[in-house]
Amino acid sequence: MKVQFLGTGAAEGVPAMFCNCEYCRGLRGRIAQGAGGREVRTRSQVVLDGELSIDFPPDAFAHMARFGVDLSALKYLLVTHSHMDHFYAHDFILRGYKYARNMTAPQLTVFGNSEVCEVFGECTRREMKQEVAPSLVLRTVGAFEELAFGDWKAYSLPAHHSSREPLLWLVERGEKRVLHLTDTGRLPDESLAFLSSLKKYVGLLTLDCTFLWDDSDPNARHMNLKEAIHTVERLTRAGICDERTVKVITHFSHNAAPSLPALERAEKEFGVTAAYDGMILEI
Repeated sequence: MKVQFLGTGAAEGVPAMFCNCEYCRGLRGRIAQGAGGREVRTRSQVVLDGELSIDFPPDAFAHMARFGVDLSALKYLLVTHSHMDHFYAHDFILRGYKYARNMTAPQLTVFGNSEVCEVFGECTRREMKQEVAPSLVLRTVGAFEELAFGDWKAYSLPAHHSSREPLLWLVERGEKRVLHLTDTGRLPDESLAFLSSLKKYVGLLTLDCTFLWDDSDPNARHMNLKEAIHTVERLTRAGICDERTVKVITHFSHNAAPSLPALERAEKEFGVTAAYDGMILEI
């Protein structure tokens, strides 16, 4: 399975759009000199085998333009939650008609909770053309569901993020599995129990690491590095992952100053892989 991390930043991006903290100011200076490199981070999106996307942020156009991704080839979209940085539904009014010709996949199925479906309606109501609407199918998903579509399977489980119950996803194609734990704090016990009951070993694990080396409350809506490693330990004890599993930290906030040295230190000390925009892994 080919896994491409198109966006690896938190909601505000890195550098943050309106921020003049020391880190953002310094990074913008390097960008102006053509030296921002992997420290520049757009909002969260991961694409599997070119046809399944987890989340669809306002930076999807930038991902297409920068990395040459064929977004018309997406057949399935799994949405974690309705927050703007993970689900920018406005762009779907452009999926067809004169805006999009010769699309690779004629239809995109969007899986999300009831709030996601409500936001989709709000964002597209004014401008959705009757020629575009049939190319999009919405399916409402709750927690602890098993979905089957094409030759994929996906399992939904609750995150610890907001009262709207965002969904985390275990995605499976054949014997290849990705467990996507982004935009969550400490994994709820019931979610861990659900994963344990499935008895499905994962080859790749993505971990929210919004706060990186910063301290954070265990009850926070995101994780730091310490909590991410604690999550790995819990999943290992449950038989869901082991030393062979590729463990990727992502979703970094500018507040944590995710510089290359800070991330290289995390990789060296904890054996994780720090994601960057455009990174491709094969599992």
